[in-house]
Amino acid sequence: MADRTVTSESERDDDNARRKRILYRCQHRGMKEMDILLGGYVGEHAGTMSEADLATLEVLMDVSDQELFAWMIGRKPVPAEHDTALYRAIAAYRSKSS
Repeated sequence: MADRTVTSESERDDDNARRKRILYRCQHRGMKEMDILLGGYVGEHAGTMSEADLATLEVLMDVSDQELFAWMIGRKPVPAEHDTALYRAIAAYRSKSS
């Protein structure tokens, strides 16, 4: 039973470290507008995001700042593969914040 507790603690530590890495990446993207937008959203929601949302966010973070910003302001359409519930929540956060 002690081994399971250690594993649970280790898993929790890994999860916390992952959330911190994601938050750091969202706050330090390189384009100030995206640092504020993604960093703000993730700063408020990282602690409660599901594993699936974290995975979706990691994929979204691989999109360039310029491309992601163009989607957010409506300059370009969001590709279907990125038009997820998480993307829409971030876009709604942007609308609420501005």
